[in-house]
Amino acid sequence: MPNSRSSSFTGDAHPFTGRRRGIIRTYSMGQQKRRPVIMNDDRIIRQRRLSHDAIPDAPRRFIVDVEDTMRMILEQEDTDGNFQISITDSGPKVFNLGTATSNGYKGFDIRGTYMLSNLLQELAIAREHGRKRIMLDESRLTENPVDRLSRMISQTFWHNLTRRIDADGLEAILADPKNRSKSRNPRIYVPSGEPEMFEYYKQVAAERPAMNLQVELLPKDITADYTRDLNDKPGLLALAMRKESDKDGKERLQGIPFIVPGARFNELYNWDSYFISLGLVVDDMVDMAKGIVEHFIFNIKHYHKVLNGNRSYYLMRAQPPFLTDMALQVYSRLDHNKEEENKQWLLKAMRAAIKEYHTVWMAEPRLDRKTGLSRYRPEGRGVPPETEASHFTHILRPYAEKYGCSVNEFTRKYNDGEIQSEELDEYFMHDRAVRESGHDTTYRFEKRCANLATIDLNALLYKYEVDIGTAIRELFDDRLELVEDFVMHAPLPDDMPQPDKPSRSIETPQTSAEWFARAAFRKKQVDKYCWNEGMALYYDYDTVREEQSVYESVTAFWAMWAGLASERQADLMVRKSLKKFEVVGGLVPGTEDSRGKISLDRPNRQWDYPFAWPPHQMLTWVGMERYGYVEEARRLVYRWLYMITVAVVDFNGLVPEKFDAVKLSHMVDAEYGNQGIDFKYVVKEGFGWTNASFQVGLTFLDTKLRRALSVCQDPETLFGKK
Repeated sequence: MPNSRSSSFTGDAHPFTGRRRGIIRTYSMGQQKRRPVIMNDDRIIRQRRLSHDAIPDAPRRFIVDVEDTMRMILEQEDTDGNFQISITDSGPKVFNLGTATSNGYKGFDIRGTYMLSNLLQELAIAREHGRKRIMLDESRLTENPVDRLSRMISQTFWHNLTRRIDADGLEAILADPKNRSKSRNPRIYVPSGEPEMFEYYKQVAAERPAMNLQVELLPKDITADYTRDLNDKPGLLALAMRKESDKDGKERLQGIPFIVPGARFNELYNWDSYFISLGLVVDDMVDMAKGIVEHFIFNIKHYHKVLNGNRSYYLMRAQPPFLTDMALQVYSRLDHNKEEENKQWLLKAMRAAIKEYHTVWMAEPRLDRKTGLSRYRPEGRGVPPETEASHFTHILRPYAEKYGCSVNEFTRKYNDGEIQSEELDEYFMHDRAVRESGHDTTYRFEKRCANLATIDLNALLYKYEVDIGTAIRELFDDRLELVEDFVMHAPLPDDMPQPDKPSRSIETPQTSAEWFARAAFRKKQVDKYCWNEGMALYYDYDTVREEQSVYESVTAFWAMWAGLASERQADLMVRKSLKKFEVVGGLVPGTEDSRGKISLDRPNRQWDYPFAWPPHQMLTWVGMERYGYVEEARRLVYRWLYMITVAVVDFNGLVPEKFDAVKLSHMVDAEYGNQGIDFKYVVKEGFGWTNASFQVGLTFLDTKLRRALSVCQDPETLFGKK
């Protein structure tokens, strides 16, 4: 089967393209035009050069009084009063520090936004550690921005984004900025199959009464109605734990640590965690990534899917499936001296993925039986509670006026079933599907997402099928026994013997032939329904209208990440379609034409042009490299990392959730705005998948491009204008 084996991607030239085959990294594998003078109607002060002073013979050091220097530098340089020093501040951009060799008598000018913001950051860190006076190396202020950010991510950001759900870690994760209910007491829900865990949290609540923790046991069967009823008392969902010995030698449950995205997202998220894990393995934090896989396995066992996030309002909703690749990435980096133990760990992950495949993605309502393809189509009731308070007001107000009540009163009656509306039911079915897709929101999915067999979801499921088949063949002697009993909903391809009724998992040993046949069938169906030869691109397929969507999405390149595209299809996409999505700062989610005109009545959506997100970048880089388009991959990587690095240099070390990739700006005018931009003095977390994209991206760059990035050489100068 094409592209199903790692041996398919060696160094041999392909007969069709003549291009050398790429690497499987799938993770189963002059003048610097920096920014315009005017940005968002504000005049920007052009960057000053760092210093005109002579280069010293020895590294320069400064004696600094922390509090006084912080106060003076903020008074002088932070002209907009946001506790940051950025390129938009209008201070003189120069500050004098006393040198250590002269005991502070002689001064040296610190110049430019980058050095001054680094000074502010170092002072803030010193103050946090209780330091009154410090000896500061100049190298901390002039540090290569690429090295500085990479160091901060690996040594600081991951640590500050780490959470654990246990007695010592609960306080940090119970807080939920998205909770708009009247119930403010912290609450944790424990699966019915974890009685020991339930007793553990009850004990924690008793031992720490000041926490006011409420511990609830979930029923075995979790329905849409039950989940809706929890909206008035939202809470955290328990995750995997392990037994550890305490200082007295007694065994005690302890939460397995994981990484949260950051900002308002203070819980474990599904697809965020996949991309975060790629950054973790680059930074040799394999145990942390392994723990996240174990949380996913726990999710599937107890919540029957890898949840959107571990809060009660996400109980009915999955997100894009990445478990197999994530598990294989971790497995390949485990201690090779423990091979049998490692294989048993991987076996648990593959069994969980097989269950999720059959009971979630290949079961109705997500499965479209006519095409054999899958859709984002979660069950649910009512209005999603985790959105901003006014998010659905424009949708609900006409209904509220019809029934002569306020929007809040109408929302309550609709959620409780007192008012019925098939039209609203359909609207929120699609809205829930958008959120399950991870792309909330975009005009690509407006009022139709639940009907679409998307190219991204089906590329991911193809990857599941190939990964599972390969693992069974290569690691489990071509036979994998399932130990948890469930109905295997996924139909077999037509060319395989068909059972009289759906099989039960414990009666059906898994073989590689079956999974490779599933992958081959999916490729055939994707080619039939989603591939457009004339446009050289994959499109979503509307299973209700029975036609291709016309929205051009960059997720078409996920087919290259998954190995789903043929060499010919990949070549056509790279030559004819890549240019539609590539802008100065990387890849946009869709084309400007696909998005359509923007107005007061039709505002920007955050997953549309001109915004750009780490997942789209990372999967496309890997896909390009996999098929041998190494130069294209590096160019795309450089564009994205340049945008991040310029934000770090010009905006006090800022690392946000997303960017406007056309304006090279973190100031995003859409829906929720941006995350990761509200901080004082020093960035402490960045944002999960943006951190990861930087660390992973650096592994693509050669020495020349890394040097160019360090001095923020404009990609339009480096590669030519778009």
